[in-house]
Amino acid sequence: MARDNDIHIDTFIPYMRDVARCERSLHELNLLWRLIESSAKMNCAEEAHSMLPMMAATREGFQRLELDLVHSMVSESVHEVMSEIATCAHHVIDIVVRNLYERTADVGFLATDRTLCNYVAGISDGRGIMERLGEYRSKYTVYDEIMLINTEGTVLAQIDESSPVEGSLDPLLAQTLASDSYLETFRACDLRPHKQQALLYTQRMLHPSTGEPCGVLCLSFDFEGEMAGIFAGSSAAQGRSVALLLNAQNRVIASSDSDWIALGVKLPTNQDGAPHLYTHSGRTYLVQTVSATDYQGYPGPEGWKGQVMIPIEQAFGTKIMRCIDSLPQDVAQGLLGHAKSFCPPLYDIIKAADAIRRVVWNGQVMTAGQRGGSSRLKSVLEQIGETGARTNVVFTQSIRDLYDTVLSAGLRDSQSLTQLLVDLLDRNLYERANDCRWWALSPVLRQLLSHTAAQGAPSAELLEQATRVLEHINSLYTVYTRLMVYDRQGRILCASHPDMASGHSVLEQHIDPATLAAVLQLKDSQQYHVSPWSDAQAGAEGATYVYHAAIRQEGDSSVTVGGIAIVFNAIPEMQAMLSNALAGKPKNQALYVNRQGLVLASTDPASPPGSTVQLPSPRLLQVQAGQSEAVIAVHQQQYSIVGASVSRGYREFKTTDGYGDDVLALSIETFGQVETDSHGLVQAAHAVDGTGSGIGGVEMATFYVGAQLFALRAESVLEALPAAAISPVSAGRLPYCLGTLARHAQGQVTGYVWVFDLGELLTGQRTRLTEQSQVVVLEHGARKLGVLVSALHGVHHFEHASIIPAPSMTGGGDMLVSELIKANRGALLVQCINPHSLLNTLQRKPGEVAIAAPAVE
Repeated sequence: MARDNDIHIDTFIPYMRDVARCERSLHELNLLWRLIESSAKMNCAEEAHSMLPMMAATREGFQRLELDLVHSMVSESVHEVMSEIATCAHHVIDIVVRNLYERTADVGFLATDRTLCNYVAGISDGRGIMERLGEYRSKYTVYDEIMLINTEGTVLAQIDESSPVEGSLDPLLAQTLASDSYLETFRACDLRPHKQQALLYTQRMLHPSTGEPCGVLCLSFDFEGEMAGIFAGSSAAQGRSVALLLNAQNRVIASSDSDWIALGVKLPTNQDGAPHLYTHSGRTYLVQTVSATDYQGYPGPEGWKGQVMIPIEQAFGTKIMRCIDSLPQDVAQGLLGHAKSFCPPLYDIIKAADAIRRVVWNGQVMTAGQRGGSSRLKSVLEQIGETGARTNVVFTQSIRDLYDTVLSAGLRDSQSLTQLLVDLLDRNLYERANDCRWWALSPVLRQLLSHTAAQGAPSAELLEQATRVLEHINSLYTVYTRLMVYDRQGRILCASHPDMASGHSVLEQHIDPATLAAVLQLKDSQQYHVSPWSDAQAGAEGATYVYHAAIRQEGDSSVTVGGIAIVFNAIPEMQAMLSNALAGKPKNQALYVNRQGLVLASTDPASPPGSTVQLPSPRLLQVQAGQSEAVIAVHQQQYSIVGASVSRGYREFKTTDGYGDDVLALSIETFGQVETDSHGLVQAAHAVDGTGSGIGGVEMATFYVGAQLFALRAESVLEALPAAAISPVSAGRLPYCLGTLARHAQGQVTGYVWVFDLGELLTGQRTRLTEQSQVVVLEHGARKLGVLVSALHGVHHFEHASIIPAPSMTGGGDMLVSELIKANRGALLVQCINPHSLLNTLQRKPGEVAIAAPAVE
């Protein structure tokens, strides 16, 4: 999806209260810096001469940053909404296509049912036909009608008593009789007279003896019920947006809210995902449209699309949660260090803001010693100090808002993705439960086991017939490793694909006693049994689910004579679901796991099937059925967003049929490696309230070393420079030395200073260079040097009373921290570095060398 080039910010800002508020604050600050510069030029040009370049640089940088920051905030907010509704549109069309794929297999297989074909061909009477159709409907509840129709269009049997039909004149019948394959039809049809439009699957039925067409099987899909379920499980259920299914003419064929957007309405579409506004019925929307993609060669009904529309006034409402507020500071700051990879605009804004902060900080340092000057200059200096502090606050909050927008979008994407994954799995496993129960009703299989129960041994002829049936089914339903039929003793009598990869035959195996007992206790044809996830099951060649149904005796359904086991090819099928859902998400991995964290299927090489996933939060495995959760945390030493959703069941499957086995879908999106050296991370921006008005106090330049706030007397500080400009050169035996840094004035190099790692000196741990790293250049006596710090903070005025001596440490010697500042009425202690002690400490090694500035080249 286009993110920046197609965004017209003025179009969206009126609908984004947070961004509009930020824009006003930035604009006001821009005006303030202009006023300060103009006031200095008019009222004290001579006294402020040295500060004017700083003011001009601040104003110019601020203008650029104001535009970039607002543009990025708008862009990311729009991207967040467009991503959310795109995921929902994918959810709608992907589930529809996968569901309808199963229908194409159903109609083709049921049309070959010998009992039904004999009846339609006139070979047998209608005894038991309605019961058989009812059995099918009770298992495959996605159908609201099943019809048998002869070649003249007369309806021979139907199960929907509320909509009786005697016959049909629809040309669909002739088209079906002339086709070798199934037909998929969505329109009004006299076979379903009470529906404005019906989704029908028709297949011709052949005479068992002649092979000629003798009738038509028609399956009517419960389209309205299915779409209502899909919409209820999508984000459109929250009511802020409307989810739709469109046909090839872009007309609505299903709507999550038909009172909002009615059926039959033609709508604008947005298949390229560009963030443009679309108007429908006088209301303006953001729109995402997603076309159907092939699933195992099935393209879905021609031209069908999923679409989600959200009114522009609803799109950017108040956030339900600010995820960044609950994020641990070390995770928030560490993740921010990888902004260049997961959000380049955020990274660019941070760099630009840091550059302006440095200019403002330098300006405050430069003016710190001039407070005793003329009243006109004093007024300008006070304005610089106040506006600089305000600028820092606005930058910090604006960047935080932008960061929160990016992370919130990631959390929502993770939850939507995992919800889609569990919905896909539920619908897939629903079909497995249906298949085993229907195939258990096969007359051929019932005859085989009834004969075996009566005679004590199976008939070779019946075994051959049953094997052909199983092989035929397995050829159509390739999601199964094999199908097996077993007797009451658990002996496997016949199977499709009997030869196993190990070289053994599955016919040598028995159903385990616990499973056999469970199957023999099934009370009727609606019940089934699913073995627990395991690789130690008859017929399994890897961990999987095996679905079982009881096979009843011919003529007496109260007697169980054995069962059928269908071995789901689980890991490859589930892996395919995961991989397909991750298309276009290169940083994501996805897994299916159980409540104990056992991995059933995975795209993550670090968590293969059979392993136990270690999650950063135990509550992810405790999410309630039908619910979703997502967290930002460290996972496998990577900053990650980890989402989890739990299956809610589908129709009667896992809801009312007595079967329960929670499966969770996990999504793991990674952003970058956790740095074991956290010393270079600035964890939080401390708000510092300076004390005093500037008379009789001390100006302090503050900065971070790691997460700790330190200070130097501003009179000792010359300027701050970007650490990226350090030239690593050999400094002989100088400890803690990183290299040299050039100082400039009016575009010319005026000298060099040695740069030392203050963090390593204080803690013994080398400071990691980041984008925030700065070099503070200080002067004491006739010597100048630079110290590497993690980030700049501010320049503050403190009264003498708030500065106290630091406690003496044992061992004597120079104390690097000689004073403490009780800031914020004592709530915050700031450590003051003593320049004299710093210089002495840096040259206190055996064979010490005096710190002299490198020669200017």
